[in-house]
Amino acid sequence: MARNRFNSGSKQEAELPKAKLNKETLNKISALLKYLKPYKGKFIIGFVFLLLSSLTGLLFPGLIKVMLEVAQGNPAEYGLPNSVKLIGIIAFSILFVQSFVSFFRIKLFVEVTEKALADLRRDTYFKMITLPMNFFSNRRVGELNSRLSADLSQIQDTITTSFAEIIRQTILLIGGISFLIYTSVQLTLFNLSILPIIIGCGVFFGKKLRLISRSAQDQLAESNTIVEETLQGINNVKAFVNESYEAGRYDKSLRQVVKIALRGATYRGSFASFIIFCLFGAILGVMWYGAYLVQQGSFDISSLLAYMLYSLFVGAAMGTFPDLYANIQKAVGASERVLEILEEKTEDISIDPEKNKTKHFIKGSLSFKGVVFAYPSRKEITVLKGISFDVEAGQKVAFVGSSGAGKSTIAGLILKFYDIQKGEITFDGINANDLALTDIRNQIAIVPQDVILFGGTILENIAYGKLNATKEEIIKAAEQANAHNFIMSFPEGYDTVVGERGVKLSGGQRQRIAIARALLKDPAILILDEATSSLDSESERLVQEALETLMKGRTSIIIAHRLSTIREADKIIVLDKGKIAEEGKHSELIQIDEGIYKHLSNLQFEIQST
Repeated sequence: MARNRFNSGSKQEAELPKAKLNKETLNKISALLKYLKPYKGKFIIGFVFLLLSSLTGLLFPGLIKVMLEVAQGNPAEYGLPNSVKLIGIIAFSILFVQSFVSFFRIKLFVEVTEKALADLRRDTYFKMITLPMNFFSNRRVGELNSRLSADLSQIQDTITTSFAEIIRQTILLIGGISFLIYTSVQLTLFNLSILPIIIGCGVFFGKKLRLISRSAQDQLAESNTIVEETLQGINNVKAFVNESYEAGRYDKSLRQVVKIALRGATYRGSFASFIIFCLFGAILGVMWYGAYLVQQGSFDISSLLAYMLYSLFVGAAMGTFPDLYANIQKAVGASERVLEILEEKTEDISIDPEKNKTKHFIKGSLSFKGVVFAYPSRKEITVLKGISFDVEAGQKVAFVGSSGAGKSTIAGLILKFYDIQKGEITFDGINANDLALTDIRNQIAIVPQDVILFGGTILENIAYGKLNATKEEIIKAAEQANAHNFIMSFPEGYDTVVGERGVKLSGGQRQRIAIARALLKDPAILILDEATSSLDSESERLVQEALETLMKGRTSIIIAHRLSTIREADKIIVLDKGKIAEEGKHSELIQIDEGIYKHLSNLQFEIQST
């Protein structure tokens, strides 16, 4: 499984998927053009400069032809002066104009693209973070991050470079062929006769080389996976003395890479030889036939030189089209993936913080009435099967049960991460569907088992519970959470950077930061999702003391792993396979013979005793 994941990632980085260009796909991506509208004035000016830059480029071979004719004593064409000096000045003036418009064409296109893509990237990110949880449960973080980075970068490159180049090369191609026909119909027909052979061979070799290149990338990713797996499991490798086995496995994989690369070298060498022969053969053929026409008196040297220059324009333009077309395909594919996100239905949450302020305050009572639920990604598995319970405001209610019984699912449903299939969830007797989503989540805080902190400072992580909190409020929350002392033990204190996902802090420290964050939020309902299950005894004691402070005066939903932490709960609900099996206080449940709670309690006591 690890190998497949690694390979898929490598492929994605190596080459973005391409989309077929047809009317349907082009209609789809036309929705993205609205992001260019605010900057259409500059886009039009840039487009005009692009046309001027391309058209002026076509003038140079003609000017060189006239310059040579004037130098030979022939009269100038097109009303140009009969002076090599003046024609040279005109040529340099056109070159200056071309350089000038090229600078502003590039600057304007980049400015329009950067601003439009920033708007698109912003809207895509805003859309993404307001999507419901079932969207994220069906997708990997790496895939979504790729939408914001690789896909949008591909669109950016295409609009900035590929789009402009296609127009420019099309003008050069059409203009070049027109001048070739005007200069000499006979030479142009001779050129076109060998073109199909070159194109056919180029397509054949190109397909072969792409397949071999992809195979080489896959095989190299395979060998990189071996290195990754070996280094991650180096303890097992050394414990089982399997260094030689891993070395052999890696060597075998590398031999396959070499084998594929050598096969690719054969095709690449053949293709290069063919192109060299065709390219110089075509030039030699044109020169030979052109020299023959000059000898016959139907052509002159200056016209032959101009023809050769226009031939280079046409050849260069034709050579760029395959890559440009591939880039357009990638951009269309990237646009389709971005549009998938933009077309998703979001939660009822606004990016404007003013609109997300709490409008209806709840006291903290909570009820589940016949709730039936299955995760959207696993609809065939019913997790909760008609769950009903009541929690009064200020009560401490604990949920226990084996893994998969539905404890964490209940926490997610209280936060309205998912919609239930049947039943009703109420807050203070009001159906959750009749309350604004922000009213519910603004008044609920959760302290999870695995606390993930952001990569900023401790101060910023605590303030996440209340973004407008003062430093005094943050310090007070940290003191109540038993976190102030360890925070001040760091040289930077509250300005200590916690590292990515909080890796610079221990599990107990991260838990207390999360508790301080919840205290700062001052919620009506608190959810503790196995908050002390993975801590050592000392950390558990400090965290438990902080939790007691946190739970005072508010409704607390406790998902318990260690039953010793919930003995004082007002109510304990025992879940078994998505149903409520037992309900009551600790003193009541422990008396039930053959009861699940008693069995779990005895089992934990035996484990602790050993």
